[in-house]
Amino acid sequence: MADVAAGVTSTYDRMKEVKEFDESKVGVKGLADSGITSIPRFFVHPPETISDLKKPSQACTTKSIPVIDLAHLKYSPLERQKLVAEIKEATATWGFFQVINHGVPVSVLDETINAIRAFHDQPQEVRAKHYKRQDSQGVMYATNNDLYRAKAATWHDSLAVWLSPEKVRAKEEEIPEICRKEVLAWESHATKVAEALFELLSEGLGVEAGRFKELGFLGGKALVGHCYPYCPRPDLTLGITSHTDSGLTVLLQNQVAGLQVKHGDEWVNVKPIPGALTINIGDSIQIISNDNYISVEHRVLANPCKEPRISIVMFFKVGNRGDSEYFGPLEELVSAEKPRLYRKFTVQDLQKNFYSKGLDSKSIIEQFKLPREA
Repeated sequence: MADVAAGVTSTYDRMKEVKEFDESKVGVKGLADSGITSIPRFFVHPPETISDLKKPSQACTTKSIPVIDLAHLKYSPLERQKLVAEIKEATATWGFFQVINHGVPVSVLDETINAIRAFHDQPQEVRAKHYKRQDSQGVMYATNNDLYRAKAATWHDSLAVWLSPEKVRAKEEEIPEICRKEVLAWESHATKVAEALFELLSEGLGVEAGRFKELGFLGGKALVGHCYPYCPRPDLTLGITSHTDSGLTVLLQNQVAGLQVKHGDEWVNVKPIPGALTINIGDSIQIISNDNYISVEHRVLANPCKEPRISIVMFFKVGNRGDSEYFGPLEELVSAEKPRLYRKFTVQDLQKNFYSKGLDSKSIIEQFKLPREA
């Protein structure tokens, strides 16, 4: 594989090199462990993608995503109303927030992070046994799920475990033994957090607390354990490119920074808070809320630290509706004053949009938005 060094250019067959890298099963972690001082050319992004890259310490530091204390869930109805209002405001203006006092023991958080790191820290030949590209079911370990679809690769490896619906759920023995117990335990803990948040989000829209659950948002679950190893040229690539997610995301991360959220025209650092979980509102929730809630672009910078950045993402999205069932903005949220902003679509439409190309920014929103009347 041809590396990129300052002042050195060469012609090359990009797809050939991508295929060779993928078939080697070394992953980005393997490249980093080899001690390389430059990066393969297919990881290099064009100037328009990386022109606004800033180190975590240089990005916008005067703003930060909201931090919400879920301890108030245990208190009076009045306290719950205040909590609903806080989450509604955070979701309507940021699309991201962090939660503390969410009920998950710190020991569980640490065990989950350590288990996913332990998987990625295994010798390359051990990790390679799990390396494959099999989107949407079972277990998949690979570099970039969009490696062949994206215009440029990004500097991360991922272990993905599909957990529901049942037809795609990974068999227990498929999950790598080194993190199996922790993955299954984290599914239970993260689901409880998500269920509580979906209730609060429903109440914030003025509908019954179980509405998102009824729509099937706890029916599709996948855990993705990302590893962002040290990158020798973080000025040339990204950890993950700017994009939005589909449903609700519950993110657990270690203390290595790198996640940035777009707020207006600025990229804002998400500072890791010990014991906190980061919550992200996806495109389908923006659509169902008829723009009362927003999804926002976010990205991860390539990691300049020797310590890897570990993030465990639990995705909650519609998973128990038939392929031909349509959904869109809730009827209760559509009125003469606030007309319907999106056309109806199916789960199949969502999947087709995602798997037809690499990660990108708010493409689902753009695809399903109704044209404005003149």
